[in-house]
Amino acid sequence: MLSRYDIQKILKLLRREVKPAIGCNEPKMVALACAKARDVLGQEPEKVNAKLSGHIIKFAMGVGIPGSGGMVGIPAAIALGTLAGKTEMGLDLLNEITPEDCERAKQFVADKRWTVMQNRNIFEIVYAEVQAVAGDHQAKVIIAKDYSNFVYISKDKEILLDQRNTLATEHDRNHESELTMEKIFEFATKCPIDELQFLMNGAQMNKKVAEKAFAPGSDYGLNLGKMLMGDFEGRMVGQSAMPRIVCYTCAACDVRMSGVSVPISVNSGSGNQGIVVSLPILIFAEEIQCTESKTMRALALGNLVNIYIRQLLGKLSAHCNCVISATGAACGITYLMGGDYEQVTYAVKNQIAGATGMICDGCKPSCVLKLAAAASSAFQSAMMAMRNIHVASTDGIIEDDVDKCIDNLASIGRDAMFEVDNVVLNIMADKNIY
Repeated sequence: MLSRYDIQKILKLLRREVKPAIGCNEPKMVALACAKARDVLGQEPEKVNAKLSGHIIKFAMGVGIPGSGGMVGIPAAIALGTLAGKTEMGLDLLNEITPEDCERAKQFVADKRWTVMQNRNIFEIVYAEVQAVAGDHQAKVIIAKDYSNFVYISKDKEILLDQRNTLATEHDRNHESELTMEKIFEFATKCPIDELQFLMNGAQMNKKVAEKAFAPGSDYGLNLGKMLMGDFEGRMVGQSAMPRIVCYTCAACDVRMSGVSVPISVNSGSGNQGIVVSLPILIFAEEIQCTESKTMRALALGNLVNIYIRQLLGKLSAHCNCVISATGAACGITYLMGGDYEQVTYAVKNQIAGATGMICDGCKPSCVLKLAAAASSAFQSAMMAMRNIHVASTDGIIEDDVDKCIDNLASIGRDAMFEVDNVVLNIMADKNIY
């Protein structure tokens, strides 16, 4: 039985991890390091050199920068952060860039006033080291462990901040979590309903983003969400609950990955995860004309399941976390269908059995294809659960204990796929985009 203290503690976690944000954290982190280096240098740098962890390179390489007029990737983040980033705004530092800033940034990129390389000598997953140079002067800034956590700042030979002793000396394997599926289900069904309104607001926010992709003349990403709404596609797959879930999920991703400057309700720092958790639940609730209160409880359930898995997986993983987020969506849909706790655990097992193993190769427009798979598998897993159909503990990584299933999934994504991540990074680096 959860106490009032337990409920407030989980609610605080939920509010911290589910909130509006614009753009992906990885390019914003690079931009923030560059903006800080410029401030420390005291003038516009002639050149900026960035050494990044492989994970930051992977996640920032192909994603659009919101408000930049179509600029993509790490050089764009370096240029915009250096020329126009407002350090005092933290990770929102690019929210107020102008068309003039973007034109200057494009020239900065074209003039090759930047370099990017992977720092292979650090174990930190989240790591950006930037050196800004002007004449005989230079400034150096390091952000690590978290996207806005400065651990080193220097100007010329003067060290202004040095907390590098807090960095990992080996791969971080701290993945303890106080959450369990039983606690999550109890919270979602017992938490005072007025405390959950922000989840509905966030889901509605994501739906509005998706609707931008359906507008006549729109052209975002791969246009998968819009295409699935077409007349021909409608005749082929219909416009029932499952196709609508996939359409809206894909449409929101198409808009977001194009770098449109619109807020998304994120989960665990990821906009795509926020989309995968919230939109399948919201669209299905609308299809069956569910009450707002039950929809909010389903959203609480889905979002917390994603947070739970992400705590175990770690900040970044070789596993596609968006497909994992569909586990939360499957739980929320099962609850909306009238499922009890046992059936929710069935949905978890079904999703884990089917989705485990999809790799992450960074943030980019083609993520929409993975989100399409995630949304459809979430609905399928929930439908099976409501028929009391679930993958047995004799199959693969599935266990009778649902929390053990989740831990098995996390072990694969966090530990077993660590070398897979290195292979993916090497493939991406060999393309010589920069």
